[in-house]
Amino acid sequence: MPKLHIIPTPIGNLEDITLRAIRLLKEVDLVLAEDTRTTKKLFLNYDIETTLASFHMHNEHKVLAKFIERLKAGETFALVSDAGTPGISDPGFLLARECIKNNIEIECLPGATAFVPALVNSGLPSEKFIFEGFLPAKKGRQAGLKRLSKEERTMIFYESPHRIVKTLSQFAEYFGEDRKISVSREISKMFEETKRGKAKEVLIYFEETKPKGEFVIVVEGKK
Repeated sequence: MPKLHIIPTPIGNLEDITLRAIRLLKEVDLVLAEDTRTTKKLFLNYDIETTLASFHMHNEHKVLAKFIERLKAGETFALVSDAGTPGISDPGFLLARECIKNNIEIECLPGATAFVPALVNSGLPSEKFIFEGFLPAKKGRQAGLKRLSKEERTMIFYESPHRIVKTLSQFAEYFGEDRKISVSREISKMFEETKRGKAKEVLIYFEETKPKGEFVIVVEGKK
């Protein structure tokens, strides 16, 4: 039967993958990868020889129909991103939606994603939270920050090293300099780090320390 397996891959340490994920990556007919070069490193580590094909935000609209037809013909696919769970700030939604439209079974495995360990490690309330992913770079950014300044639940954001200082500066401006913030970077990697404190304190730290790696920012909700 045709089936799409959505498979999380390690966000850093290559040991953070399940035995089931490795088995399925070896069994499927084709693995769709955000960047085949990145996925090949994982495949080499676990002796996976399945054929890879590119599937990313720049080509997914062009190749979608072709892959759906192959699935309808009875093939089984796996979808992976460069790191973490596909569909969470990564390609995956479009393919999943088309599979549902065409009655193709989907199975998403549990596994690595960056925001869960960052949230738990933050020490901030985790019983209710919202995941915002990356803020808009330009259009809608200020309106979004004004809206979120009233949010009472814990908020989670992704950010790049190039914009982390700008984003923390805006958080201090819109949420208040005393708002509690936790910033985690390089989760599960050798130089993993979490910096906690008030918005102004965390901002000063990253102004003085050159930001490196991918960041998860966890922000206390409005009291």
